[in-house]
Amino acid sequence: MKKLYKVALILVLIGAINWGLVGLFQFDLVATLFGGASSLISRIIYTLVGLSGIYLLSDLIANKK
Repeated sequence: MKKLYKVALILVLIGAINWGLVGLFQFDLVATLFGGASSLISRIIYTLVGLSGIYLLSDLIANKK
């Protein structure tokens, strides 16, 4: 489980940096690197980032109890 946690954390950090760039500079790094926001690989990365956020949130809630 520890490896899954680390991968999820890295993906969430990538997502956070990407959103920061979008907010500050209107620059979507993921879309730029992988052929646009609607390309299949960009959508997969966005999905993995979102699932990682849900995983970390559920882990946080489970460890809080």
